[in-house]
Amino acid sequence: MPGQLPRRTALAGLGALLLTGCSGTGRLPAPAPGTPAAPSTTEPGSRPPGPTPTPTPTVTVTAATGPVTVPAAPQRVIALDTAELDSAMTLGITPVGAARAPADPGFPDYWPASRLAAVRSVGLIGSPDPDLISALRPELILGNQTRDGAHYGELSKVAPTVLTQTTGAPWKANFQLHAQALGRQQQAAVVVEAYADHITQATAAIAAAGSAGRRISLVRFVEGSPTVRLYGRQNFPGTLLADLALGRPDSQNTDTFATEIPPDQIAKADADFLFYAAYGTAQTATTLDTPAWHALSAVQNHRAFPVDDELWFQGIGYTGAHLVIGELQRFLGG
Repeated sequence: MPGQLPRRTALAGLGALLLTGCSGTGRLPAPAPGTPAAPSTTEPGSRPPGPTPTPTPTVTVTAATGPVTVPAAPQRVIALDTAELDSAMTLGITPVGAARAPADPGFPDYWPASRLAAVRSVGLIGSPDPDLISALRPELILGNQTRDGAHYGELSKVAPTVLTQTTGAPWKANFQLHAQALGRQQQAAVVVEAYADHITQATAAIAAAGSAGRRISLVRFVEGSPTVRLYGRQNFPGTLLADLALGRPDSQNTDTFATEIPPDQIAKADADFLFYAAYGTAQTATTLDTPAWHALSAVQNHRAFPVDDELWFQGIGYTGAHLVIGELQRFLGG
């Protein structure tokens, strides 16, 4: 059974492809201790001496909520979901704060711990804490309406807030909006080109290994849910499989996000290769220990592989995509 590529090794290998280097956390310099305030030499109401401060340059982007005016080169950024975190980090900006998935102890750990250490938690995805966000003095907040549409009014009072319509399947278009809001369009063009090159290389390698067109099943076990989730085409990993020209089993070859099935219908998950993950403390044993699971051809042929949920299902963005594609290529013999 091919092993998963170590995340740290894989990320290091993406150096020629991605702009994953950190360009700073965006922290503002602290004033020197003990520095007295300069005495005022102006009459009340008069303009202070010296040149007039230059206004901060701004740009206007078209978000899901309409036009939003943002700083031209923001550094103090808040990411309210995993896609927004991936976009900022990929473009070289380490957010000062981010929201985490409710069932996970921290942020997706396919990122180096040294970078994540600089990111403060601002609450949970879907229910961020405005006070924690405000305390970080953000210049820009990135999110999506699916998670944070109800909080938009409150968030926009803290800092310019750019929301995409949703997350997941439209991650490439969302990345372009993130890049505009971050003032990183040139860097984004490099990232997109690198992804296209990687897809071309990986598709050729998979074909050379005899795995072109293989049917791939995506299965996820979710904490607190009695059902098993089968992923269709309209989601992040589904788009990667489509880009690699890989097939899907009939139960998942649909223009939907996912379908929920009871564990006793797990036969619907069968395919040439099966990749499964658990979100939170999902009770996977209730399915994996059953005769129905062991009867799957993918299981019998040793082609059913556990994968990292934080990467495969939450790593929504170009860095996450590169790592998933690399693992797919290894699993499929490319």
